[in-house]
Formats: sequence, C-alpha cells, structure tokens
Amino acid sequence: MAQLPAGDVPLGDGVIRRLFRRPAADVDHDIWQAVQQRVPWVAALDAPRRDRLRGLATQFLHDKTITPLGGLALDDRARATLAALCCLPLLEFGAEGLHGWSQLLVYPDAFRVDRSHVDAAGVLHEGEDELAGEAWEHGPLVLSWADIAADLDSPRDGCCVAVHEMVHKLDALDGVIDGTPPLPRAWQREWARDFQQAYDAFVEQVDRGRHTALDPYAAEAPEEFFAVCSEYHFSDPALLERAQPEVAAHLRRLYGPSPFATG
Repeated sequence: MAQLPAGDVPLGDGVIRRLFRRPAADVDHDIWQAVQQRVPWVAALDAPRRDRLRGLATQFLHDKTITPLGGLALDDRARATLAALCCLPLLEFGAEGLHGWSQLLVYPDAFRVDRSHVDAAGVLHEGEDELAGEAWEHGPLVLSWADIAADLDSPRDGCCVAVHEMVHKLDALDGVIDGTPPLPRAWQREWARDFQQAYDAFVEQVDRGRHTALDPYAAEAPEEFFAVCSEYHFSDPALLERAQPEVAAHLRRLYGPSPFATG
C-alpha cells in the first residue's frame, strides 16, 4: 500500500479524507503589546523580527506546558513574556529549536537542587546548589521568576537566564550538550575551532586569577561558555565584541543582530 501524505486518513469505505490542523492563533494583540512594553529585547527589535518572535512565542505557548510551582501564579501576560524570552535565540534558527522537550517549570525564586559527583580520586562529593535556571538534557526547562524579573529590570547587565537555559536546549538538539548547536558541516568546523580557542584562552585567564570582562562562570565548561556568551550577545553585545570578537561574529550569524546592537 502506498504511503499516505501526512494528514491523510484512510476510512473503512475506502475514502481518504485529509485532516486539517488549525494553526495556533497568534498571541492576543493586547497581551503582545504588554509584552513589548515589559520586555526591552522585544521593544528593541525591528518590526519584521518582532512579528517573527510573536509567531515563535505563539508556537511555544501551543507546544509547551508552563507549570508554576511553589504557589506562583502566572497570568497570560506572564506566560507570553516567558515564551518571548525563551524564543529570542530562535529568531533565525526557527521553531525547530523547540523540539525535544515539552515543559517549562517556573519557581517563584531561585531554587535548590542536590548535587553529587565523584572526583578523580574516587571520592563522592555531595552538596546543594541554588540556581536561577536549569535545562535538563532530556527533560524540562526550569526558571526562577524572580530572576526573570531582575533581567527585565536590568536588560543590559549581561544576564538573561531564559536565553541561557534555552541555549542549552538548542545545544542539545544534535544529541549532546557540548557548546556546539546543530550547524551546517563547514560552519560547524569553524565554530568548533573558534569557540575552542576562545574557551581555552578564557579558562587560562580565569585559572590565573585575572580579571575577565565576561562572567567567569563561562569557564565552567564549553557549553556554559556558549550559553554565557549568548547572554552577552543579547544584553551587552558591545562588550562581547570587545572581549570575544570571533565568538561574537558566530553568534550574530546564529541569532541575527542583537536587539541592542548599535550602528
């Protein structure tokens, strides 16, 4: 039997009927206007990219379950705000960047997680970390609403936790979180070379106790370097350009120009 096109349904009488799936309705106009007023990154976009972000946010709200925890209440405007922030890194990549997970968990404030690891000597270390966000490789994305609000109040301070965690989700699309998102082969080679050189030099600076323009947390691992630099792309692109010009060029290619770019 020939394979049916997607959406075609064979019925018992031999009739084939096509099922049409209605596209999700765009985020309500008044809600989107409120998002533009609250989210500086959205307000700073040109009209075509703002419309594209609205479409991505619509897809996000359609595909993802947003679950507030700890007594937090999120109205439609707050949910649309979360969707817009999470979709900023997808402005050029597109809705394919939403694949592979289904739930956004939102805590009222920073949340604590238990950590354990075995060091090189085989000793088990256990402790507790306080986090503003977390992205599970095969699970939900987790954010702190208080930290989201802080980012919105100070959008040019080099921080955007929603972007940081979404970049980990983008990174994971090729099956491994390693600081390299899925890219065309030639670009992937250039990316891997330039990011590795930049990361190694940055780690050396941090290890020697030297001051770094970027948050030293970027030295934790290649994937954190990618995520932290992405935050600077959106929140302080001029600083990123001065500190990491090769990395900045790759991120402009991946994300398009920063909403806060000048000139």
